[in-house]
Amino acid sequence: MRQVPTQNVPLAWPRAIGVLIGLVGLVVLGMAGSFVAMVEIWWRSETFAHGFLIAPIALYLVYRKRDALQRLAPRPTFWAVPLLFGCGAVWSLARLVDVAVIEQAAAVAMLPLVVWAVLGTAVVRVLLFPLAYLFFMVPVGEGLIPPLMDFTARFTVGAIRLVGIPVFVEGTFFSIPSGNWSVVEGCSGVRYLIASVALGALYTYLSFKSWVRRLCFMGLFIVVPIIANGMRAFMIVMIAHFSDMKLALGVDHFIYGWVFFGLVMFLLFTLGLFFQEADAETSSGAEAKSGAATPNRRPSGRLALITPWAAGAVVALWPGLMWIQSGPDNEVGDWQLALPEQFSGYRRARSSFTTWVPAYQNPDQERHFWFRRGDDWIGVYLARYASQRQNAELINSQNQWVPQKHPEWQQVARSAHMPASVVALKSVSQGVLRSPSQRLLVWSWDSFGAWHGASPYVGKLMNAYQQLRHGNDEGIGILVYTPIEGDEGAARERLAGAANVLVQALEPLD
Repeated sequence: MRQVPTQNVPLAWPRAIGVLIGLVGLVVLGMAGSFVAMVEIWWRSETFAHGFLIAPIALYLVYRKRDALQRLAPRPTFWAVPLLFGCGAVWSLARLVDVAVIEQAAAVAMLPLVVWAVLGTAVVRVLLFPLAYLFFMVPVGEGLIPPLMDFTARFTVGAIRLVGIPVFVEGTFFSIPSGNWSVVEGCSGVRYLIASVALGALYTYLSFKSWVRRLCFMGLFIVVPIIANGMRAFMIVMIAHFSDMKLALGVDHFIYGWVFFGLVMFLLFTLGLFFQEADAETSSGAEAKSGAATPNRRPSGRLALITPWAAGAVVALWPGLMWIQSGPDNEVGDWQLALPEQFSGYRRARSSFTTWVPAYQNPDQERHFWFRRGDDWIGVYLARYASQRQNAELINSQNQWVPQKHPEWQQVARSAHMPASVVALKSVSQGVLRSPSQRLLVWSWDSFGAWHGASPYVGKLMNAYQQLRHGNDEGIGILVYTPIEGDEGAARERLAGAANVLVQALEPLD
């Protein structure tokens, strides 16, 4: 092995960059649906609006490495091709079952992999952070909203009690003498956390060489915004409380939040100045020397020739297969469900006993049933998705029991529950809803063929299995609900009886 003469480098780079641009374009075009979906989320969501800046920042970081790159010669690396193949398979499977986050992450992962395939290991070693930074384009983090809401509510309530103000709590809703409050999605702090992580990663990379300092400060950029958001929520409640509910309630509520977040970031940046390592990015010189001492392994002439072509074939393979596999959506058809007119003493009723209606998005068909036995009531809601597609899929965060800021109903509790008395039912999501005049106990689960359960992850896998084996992706969302009057255990028994009937009634749809 010998060092590549520097005078040969300028001849290699133009051709390599041309091939790379072609492959990147092939990725973007072949997986255009994934990239367009990401851009749409950036455009409509303040939480992920920073996505527009990620690619320009990554390109700027690459530009800063130009001196180190000039000392290297690009060498195709065939080992990237199998990884491209696997990444494409993950993208296809995620697209098949509409798991947008994994689909988009796999599409973005193809970009550093084609860079590795065309330019080689030594170049990728120099560009490791800019390439990794591209993953901040993926709109991920909405799954953190429920736990962050719970933390913010507990933190705020604990702080209120510390200052001696009486507070009544139910879930993420609480009341103090001056008014009622609730921690909604916008109060979870997830947008502050995601922005802080993206900004903190860039700041620690540019400011520190030591991995210990980088990891410590990244920990601060994660932990501090979470705690600061709890303090922000507490301060908003206190400002409103001591101003007789005149301040921090309207638009100033949000302005105050972003001003507070800016102050927190400023304090973190200022703290970093005391630990900043001089000229942290001069490590590029060391990278260049390292790359010059151990240049990319030169593959055999034939392997070097076929690597870009193999990468291009793999990149084009999976979008092509998805295009071939795509066909017309499942026909909605007529949906007949044979629920009995009566069971266990309950008889079908013609009108509802509650004003609550679930907020499922764009089902192909939906059904409402109500059953009554004396003063006991049971409600059943079924949402059928004959064909899963964007904005019309069963497992979707937009399918909610109660939308945020509903004028009448509030969801005060929700947790996983294992109903031992319903053998065919793996799990349910159990929760409590309340209105000024009524409280409801709700069970919900999903049905894909013979599988009935509440786990969204297992549900997605069963959806994929059903598509691959039976060629359809029909799914049904099931909710059963009953009033809570005194003993919640009695309400659970009523729901268990209804769940047994429903599971048996859905068996013909397998």
